[in-house]
Amino acid sequence: MTQAIAPRARTLVLLLLAALAALLLGAGPAAAHAALTGSDPAQGTVVDTAPTQVSLTFSEKVATTDGSLRVLDPKGKRVDTGRPANVSGTTYAVQLHAGLPDGTYTVTYQVVSEDSHPVSGAYTFSIGAPSRTSVAVSGQEVGGGVVGGLYGFGRYLSYAGYIVLVGGAAFVLACWPRGTSVRAVQRLVVSGWLALTAATLFLLLLRGSYTGSGKVADVFDLNLLGDVLQTKTGAALVSRLLLLAAAALFIAVLFGAYDKRDDEEKRDLTFGLAIGGTVVAAGLAASWAMAEHASTGLQPGIAMPVDVLHLFAVATWLGGLATLLVALYRAPADQPVEAAAVRRFSTVAFGSVVALVATGTYQSWRQLGSWSAFTDTRYGQLLLVKIGLVALLVGVASISRRWTGRLAGTGAAGARASVAAGVGAGVGVGAGKTASAASGSGSADAGKGAGTGAGKKQGTGKEGAGKQGAAKQGAAEEPGDAGTGAVGTERAAQLARQRAAEDAARQKRLRDADPHRFGLRRSVLAEAGVAVVLLAVTTALTSTEPGRTEQDAKAATAASSSSSSSGTGSSSGALTLDMPFDAGGTNGKGVVSVDLDPARTGGNEMHVYVTRPNGRAFDVPEVKVALTLESKGIGPLPVAPDHVTTGHWSANGVQIPLAGEWKIAVTVRTSDIDQVTVSKNAQIG
Repeated sequence: MTQAIAPRARTLVLLLLAALAALLLGAGPAAAHAALTGSDPAQGTVVDTAPTQVSLTFSEKVATTDGSLRVLDPKGKRVDTGRPANVSGTTYAVQLHAGLPDGTYTVTYQVVSEDSHPVSGAYTFSIGAPSRTSVAVSGQEVGGGVVGGLYGFGRYLSYAGYIVLVGGAAFVLACWPRGTSVRAVQRLVVSGWLALTAATLFLLLLRGSYTGSGKVADVFDLNLLGDVLQTKTGAALVSRLLLLAAAALFIAVLFGAYDKRDDEEKRDLTFGLAIGGTVVAAGLAASWAMAEHASTGLQPGIAMPVDVLHLFAVATWLGGLATLLVALYRAPADQPVEAAAVRRFSTVAFGSVVALVATGTYQSWRQLGSWSAFTDTRYGQLLLVKIGLVALLVGVASISRRWTGRLAGTGAAGARASVAAGVGAGVGVGAGKTASAASGSGSADAGKGAGTGAGKKQGTGKEGAGKQGAAKQGAAEEPGDAGTGAVGTERAAQLARQRAAEDAARQKRLRDADPHRFGLRRSVLAEAGVAVVLLAVTTALTSTEPGRTEQDAKAATAASSSSSSSGTGSSSGALTLDMPFDAGGTNGKGVVSVDLDPARTGGNEMHVYVTRPNGRAFDVPEVKVALTLESKGIGPLPVAPDHVTTGHWSANGVQIPLAGEWKIAVTVRTSDIDQVTVSKNAQIG
C-alpha cells in the first residue's frame, strides 16, 4: 500500500502542475488597473478647430514617460510636443503643434498605474471632418507576450517562496522545535528563501521591459534597470532584497546555533527569533502591499496593514502545511513529527483561517464594491473561484484534524514503542550482519587451515577436494595483498549500500506502521494539492483589475459618451444608438454603438464602436450595417464601414433618401462561425 502512494503522489503533482500551467497561460496579459475614464477631445468626436492639447483622465494616478501619450496625424507622424504633464488630479495632458490640418488623429497612451500594472490603449478624434488614417494600433497592448508570461511566473514563484520561507520557519519555531535538526525541513525553508531571492532579482530585471516595449532583448538594458530603480515598484523590490539578507541570518541562527543551546537558552532564543522573524516576515509582506492593490484606491491607510496580515496568515497556514507534509514523508523514523506538534499547528492554522476570512472580507468589499461585481467582472469571478478553493481546503483540513485526533489518541507510549521496535530491529539486523561476517571469516580461516593440512594429510571425499580447492585459491591470492584489498574495499562498499537501503526501508516501514499517521499524510497531501491551485488563483487576482475600478470606469465611460452624444445632438442633431449583443462563444458578448451625424436626409457620417461589457474597445473580424425604411419599402441599404482603429469603424457619405423611422441593423461577427444581428429603430430627418 505504501509503495503505491508514491506513484499516486507523482500523478497528483503532475495534474496540479498542469492545472497551474493552464491558469498561468490562460490568464493572458495583465489587466489594466487604471482605467481611462475621460478624454478631451472625446473618442470619435469631430471638432471644428484644432485643439491646443489632448488630455486623458484615469481612474487613479499613473506614471508617465516621454512617450506615454502620443498624438499621430493621419500619416502616422507625431504632432505632440513631448512628455505629458499632470494638469489636475488624475488628468494628464500633452500639448499639440499649432495649425494642425483637418483629418482623423489617433491618440495612444502607455502608462503605469499606481498599483504597478502597465496600461495601454488608443482612440481617434477628427478635426473638421474624418479622414482615412494609416495608423494601426489594434495590436498595441502591454503586459503580454513572452515577457508578460515570464513576469507572471516570477510573481507566482515569489509568492510561493515567501509562503514556504515564512510558513516553514513559523511551523518549526512555534509547533515543532525538534524539526530544526531535520535535514528535509532545513532544505525546504532554505529553498523558499532561494526561490524568493531569485524571483525578486528576476522581476527586477524584467520590470523595465514588462512596462515598456515588451521585448526580451530589453531585459538586460541597464538604462531601463536604472529607470525601474527610481519607481515605487523598484524600491519595493530592492527593499525586499535587503530584508532577505536579514532572513538569511535568521535561517542561519534557527538551523545552526539553536540546536547547540540548552533548554533555558533555547527559550530565550525562541523569543528573540519569534520577534525578529515576525518583523522580517511583515516587512517582506509590506513590499507587496506598498506597490500593489492595497497602495491605491479606497482607504489605503487601512488596506495596507490588512494586506500584510492577509499575506502573513496565508504563509503561516499554507507554508506550515507544506512543512508538515515534508515532515510526515521525509523525517527520519527516530525523529517523527509528534502528535503534539500537529495539534499545535492545527490551532495555528485555525487562527490563520480566521484572520484570512476577516481580512479577505474587507478586501472583497474594497475591491468589488457591489454584489453584481462578483459575476460581472473578471476579478469577481476569480474571487468566487478562490472562495470555493478555500472552502474545499478547509473541508480537507477538517479530515486532517480527525486524523490528528486519532494520532494523538495512540499516545506517546505507542510512538515510543514504535521507535524502540525500530531500534531493536536495527540492532537485530546489525547482529545478524556481524554474525554473518564472523561466520564467513571463520570459514575462510578453516579453509586455509584445511588446505595447509591437505599438504600433510590426504583429504577424504568431496570435503577434502573442496578444502584443497580453497587452499589453492588462498595460495593464488597470497602473493601481494593488493587483490585482497581491492575485493575487500568493494565488498565493504556493497555492504554499506545494502545497510543504507535497509535503513531507509526500515524507516519507511516505521513511518507507515501507524495507520493514523498514514491517513494524516494522505489528507495533508490533498491539502497541499489544493493549496498549489489556490496560490495560482491568488496570483492571477493580484494582476487583475479590481471589480470596483472596472465598474466605475464603465460607468464613467457611459456617462461621458451620453453627455457627448446629447451635446452633439443639441447642436447638430446627431444620433447615437447603443445595442448589446451576444454572438455566443468565448468572447461573444459586447455592445455596438452607432453614431450618425447629422442624422438628416442626404449625406451623413457614420461611426460604429464595438466594446466589451466592461467598456473596453473590442476588435471583431467584421461589422456590417443595413438601413431600412419599412414604411416606404426602402432597403435594406447596406453600409460597409472601414476599420479605423481598435473597436472603431467609420463610413462617410451615408445617404438617407427620405425622412422617417429607419431600422438600423448591425451584424457583428466575433469569430469564423459566431455572428449576430441586432437592430433599433430611430427617427431620421
